[in-house]
Amino acid sequence: MNPSINIAKVRHDAEAYFQRGNYYCSEANVASVRDNIAPEMPEAMIAAASGFPVGVGRSKCMCGAVSGGVISLGYVFGRTGPSSPTDPKSVKCMELANELQQAFKDSHRVLCCSVQTKGMDMASGEHKAQCVAFTGEMAAKTAEIIARECDLGATDGEV
Repeated sequence: MNPSINIAKVRHDAEAYFQRGNYYCSEANVASVRDNIAPEMPEAMIAAASGFPVGVGRSKCMCGAVSGGVISLGYVFGRTGPSSPTDPKSVKCMELANELQQAFKDSHRVLCCSVQTKGMDMASGEHKAQCVAFTGEMAAKTAEIIARECDLGATDGEV
């Protein structure tokens, strides 16, 4: 794991991945965390995020930007073997995932993609701009949580 994180760069890179069409929201979030925070993260984690875009497989349920952050938090803080529901790693990971989704809800009221994009043409610039912004926001919040919990240096400086 990198000892210092530039939160603005995590946001920028996630937004750029999505804006350029390299990845969807969830994948862009995971790819940016991998690039900027956890270079040891297997690329397969990006693939694991590939079913979550457009609210989980285009179902327009939970925002993929949030899903990507949850996947990244699971990679860093989750358990890797069977244990009890009281396993401290499991409890902590769920607490952090809840913090992330609550941050989104505090800013945008609901996690539901269909509510967030209601009335928007899915091919419109307005829709893409909103989703790019959500992706960057959740990548930055994911990075903040990781930096805080891992006691890493964090800046929000220039990209």
